[in-house]
Amino acid sequence: MADIVFRNVTKRYGNTLAVDDASFTVNDNEFFCFFGPPLSGKSTILRLVLGLETPDSGEILIGGRPVNTVSPAERNVAMVFQNLALFPHMSALDNVRFPLVERRVAEVDIKRRVADVAAKLHIGHILHKPPGQLSGGERQRVAIARALVRDPNAYLMDDPISALDARLREETRVELKRIQRELGKTLIYVTHDQEEAMSVADRIAMLEDGRIRQIGAPAELYDHPASTYVARLLGSPMMNILKSARGEGRVEAAEGTIRIADKTAPADTVEIGLRPEDIKVTAWADGGLGRPARVFEVEPLGGYTVVTLAAGQARLKALLRGQPDIRPDAMVAISCEPARVHYFGQSGGALAR
Repeated sequence: MADIVFRNVTKRYGNTLAVDDASFTVNDNEFFCFFGPPLSGKSTILRLVLGLETPDSGEILIGGRPVNTVSPAERNVAMVFQNLALFPHMSALDNVRFPLVERRVAEVDIKRRVADVAAKLHIGHILHKPPGQLSGGERQRVAIARALVRDPNAYLMDDPISALDARLREETRVELKRIQRELGKTLIYVTHDQEEAMSVADRIAMLEDGRIRQIGAPAELYDHPASTYVARLLGSPMMNILKSARGEGRVEAAEGTIRIADKTAPADTVEIGLRPEDIKVTAWADGGLGRPARVFEVEPLGGYTVVTLAAGQARLKALLRGQPDIRPDAMVAISCEPARVHYFGQSGGALAR
């Protein structure tokens, strides 16, 4: 068992509150992702799990064992740092072998494990080179291989594929997910890339200023964000958040942007959220459905198109399939199904319908 539990853990650096009363459980064999903007506490949580930092208060357990006073070596977790931390005087092969050599693993087992992980990460052809002769992406894969070659209780990865180009990053995250399933190990992954978080994680913890704002499966967080903060972080383009006003049998954006005939909307609605893919854009005609809007900008992206709309005092993003025949300055009608609208209260928290 390698479940990892935080109970009311707090960590400060001087006057800076890096982790604020964090409580969560990472289940055994789970791919768990911490996601949030820079300085939200993601890397500090990893360092607390690894044992490089000690919490000011609270308790950390790994496999049911309290580890607050246990050294990093005794915790048996493997870490891939953002700065990689490869030994420059060793070849890539020796860097990958190093954790096993230190643990005096038999040479035949070392060769087998290294060959296996090298094949999975496509680095067999560069193992003879020192880190100084490798590209940033190659060094990153060597660092990942050095962690995977071990048999730890859990793997910790701090933004491990940020140096790769877009296509290789996509391939590598798929490989990491597959490898994690094959190994049956707990993996905690930190990233600032929402696409990575959504695509690989079994569950995501959303962080803001050291506090956990919501934990759940990617689809749960996307479809049912607990606050405007979470709603804005997940989704590209981000969710449109508009001030609301109420009328007879409807909820309407205060700017006059859009009207939603929804009698079930919470009475204390302050803001409404509209995902770009949920906004319908149709040709404008007097008396037609929807509210008028002017096309401000069109961004064709192949399989879909992002359209920026000027409606009243607001700017809205709509995500349309394909490459529709829409031109800047054209007048269109916009609408949204009531069931696809998100409602938020005074403090930004989501409201139950």
